[in-house]
Order: sequence, then C-alpha cells, then structure tokens
Amino acid sequence: MTKFIKAAVASSVLVASVMGAHAANAATASADAKANILQQVTVTSDGSDLDFGTIVSGASAGTVAVNAAGAASCSASIVCSGSTTAAGFNVSGTSGATVDVSTDATVTLTGPTDTMSASLTPSATSIVLDGTDAFTVGGTLSVAANQADGAYVGSFDVTVSYQ
Repeated sequence: MTKFIKAAVASSVLVASVMGAHAANAATASADAKANILQQVTVTSDGSDLDFGTIVSGASAGTVAVNAAGAASCSASIVCSGSTTAAGFNVSGTSGATVDVSTDATVTLTGPTDTMSASLTPSATSIVLDGTDAFTVGGTLSVAANQADGAYVGSFDVTVSYQ
C-alpha cells in the first residue's frame, strides 16, 4: 500500500507543477464599460401647414413653389393669390446632439375629382440641438392645365433621428 500512496503523492505533485506552470504564464487586462444616454428626440408640428394659397389654373400646366420662409412664386401659366406658408416643426432632444431631418419626397393632394403632386424641401437636413430647434418644409406643387377646381388636401411625414 505504501507504493500506492507514494505513486498518488507523486501524481499529485506532477499535476500541481503542471497547473502552476500555466498560472505563471497567465496575463490579465481590464477595460471600462460606458454608455451615453440621450433624451428621446421628438418632433411636433408648430401648427402651420404647407399652404400653396389660392390658384387659378390656365390652359397650360404650371407650378407653385413655396420656399422655407413661406413665400410663393408661380409660373406664368397660372395665377396665385392668398396667403402661403411653409409647414413648421419643433424639435426637442439632448442639447448639443445632432439630429438628421428627412421628409417624404412628395405629397399627393387629393381634391373632389382629381389629384396633384408636390415635391417637398425641408429647410434643414441636420440640426445641432440647442433648445430652440425648429425647421420648415416648403415645396413645389405641379398644377395641371385646367386643373379641376376644389379644395385639395394631403399629408406628409417628417422624421428626426439622432446621428
């Protein structure tokens, strides 16, 4: 039995020395874990809609362009009157962060018997938030020759997201 005990002790010493050799070659490093929390970004209408005003269509097609400030210009083939406005939006989020602004490319305005299409143009494509953040959306409305009369309405979406 003594041979058995000697063999067991020798095996234990051998296993301990092998394990010790691996531990001597080990290395350890550390790193930090980080997170940057941003306030939820929101966008809301300021109550002003994109309004192309009152338009008298003619024998030729034409366009009405409303810029980001709300001023309109009409092609020679149509007559424009009334007040015009660009759509306005307010943005809130974490001050100092940058957000991207995007809109639908076009909006379809539907009337009693017909439709018209307008391309959309935001006043900004990115904003660095500072607490007084807003943008507008203007557009160019295509009016067909002898466009059917009536009130035309359509809606479009804007999206604001952190970069």
